[in-house]
Amino acid sequence: MDFLDIEFSDVLLAFGLTLFAGLATGIGSAMAFFTKHTNTKFLSLALGFSAGVMIYVSFVEIFFKAKDSLVKVYGEIGGTWTTVLSFFGGMLLIALIDKFIPSAENPHELESIEDMTEEKRRKEKHLMRMGIFTALAIGIHNFPEGLATFTAALTDPNLGIAIAVAIAIHNIPEGIAVSVPIYYATGSRRKAFKLSFLSGLAEPIGALVGYLVLMPFLSPTMFGVIFAGVAGIMVFISLDELLPAAQKYGEHHLSIYGLFGGMVVMAFSLLLFL
Repeated sequence: MDFLDIEFSDVLLAFGLTLFAGLATGIGSAMAFFTKHTNTKFLSLALGFSAGVMIYVSFVEIFFKAKDSLVKVYGEIGGTWTTVLSFFGGMLLIALIDKFIPSAENPHELESIEDMTEEKRRKEKHLMRMGIFTALAIGIHNFPEGLATFTAALTDPNLGIAIAVAIAIHNIPEGIAVSVPIYYATGSRRKAFKLSFLSGLAEPIGALVGYLVLMPFLSPTMFGVIFAGVAGIMVFISLDELLPAAQKYGEHHLSIYGLFGGMVVMAFSLLLFL
């Protein structure tokens, strides 16, 4: 890839895909407000599917694109070592972000709509605090996800579309996690939707910061390091967030069927563009 040939239209497409993925939190809010029960089977399959897409594309496509770029600069041994270190560096980055978010407000602790019992609804102050901190936590998590989607879409629009859809599915239950406690604390759908919407905006903000900070320095080395790190981030998110949440929402086998389906769909979509 010639990094000097990136056109403004490519940047707009990458940013648009990142915005789409981030604003999927609003779908979760809508589900919380307009359905009485969480469709646990659908969410389990969807989250498993999202994990399958992200794991497959990380190991089969993104990791090796990063390696190819770095090998051209540092040779086979140096390039491979740099790729592997960048991959685990990405995992370490998202793990550290996760570590510094209190478990009580961690967006991994997802609740279904019907879990909000009358007793929980009466604890308005606690619910409001939980909702706000969850929104902040999700915003922090979404920042590197936005960079991941943007970088992938800028390099390969077809790859960017697949990742954007996977992350959008991943963001739906996060929208529920933000909006439900705030709604029951305030009684305001508008306020709950607004905070959920704002937490999703962290992804396009991550893309914008990535563009403004990294684009002036984008080179084969920078691209390879970022792309390998993105692969690590996506694998960690899949194993630490998506699969546990999928298994919590539904039967164990449903999440695995979704995982398998996501890998199959991603594999065939990549084969179509050979």
